[in-house]
Amino acid sequence: MAGPTPIIHAVAEDRARVVVADDDVLLREGLASLLTTSGFDVVGRCAEPDQLLALVRQLRPDLVIVDIRMPPTYTTEGLDAARIIRHELPEIAILVLSAHVELEQATELLASGQRSGYLLKDRVSDVDDFVETLDRIIRGAAVVDPALVQELLAARRVEDPLQDLSAREREVLALMAEGRSNAGIGHQLWVTEGTVEKHVRSILMKLQIMETAEDHRRVLAVLTFLDSH
Repeated sequence: MAGPTPIIHAVAEDRARVVVADDDVLLREGLASLLTTSGFDVVGRCAEPDQLLALVRQLRPDLVIVDIRMPPTYTTEGLDAARIIRHELPEIAILVLSAHVELEQATELLASGQRSGYLLKDRVSDVDDFVETLDRIIRGAAVVDPALVQELLAARRVEDPLQDLSAREREVLALMAEGRSNAGIGHQLWVTEGTVEKHVRSILMKLQIMETAEDHRRVLAVLTFLDSH
């Protein structure tokens, strides 16, 4: 079934031209009203990704604001449309809105470079900050929601098993990965074999590699090192 008919407005030459895409009619119309009041020219509004692409190709706005999740499956249709816009018309700024922090999708968007942003929808409630963010994106900035930054940092900490190792311990582990013995590592680093042994024990403890009858702890440490590179 066809969705709501997209709305196109007359163009105001002296204002940033915006297309808003969201299937939530209250949010879409509220956002359009906010933007108009704040000095933007909302030249198009729509509820579906296909309509968004058609409007953007026709109107060539300065900025597109799109929800990540749109019909028909409410997964990544909005993001997929944003990706197409970025490929076809890279000069157009894109802001993706989401109700929740979605790391994988956000990372894809931000990797596209300048004139892009990812914000949670509740940021729209701070009008002055939201408008300032839109201006920055249009001027070429890449803007990331603070909540997303925290999630990305937390994910990075979780994903880096070597984060707690000192610089010297990383050196020792790298030499272990080359197959060197404690004596060989000591010779390479100009330290005693006993010192290397202490570093190895610390490495195994920090990587939480417990001693078992079945596993070789040194090999497991090396595998952890290789998997992180």
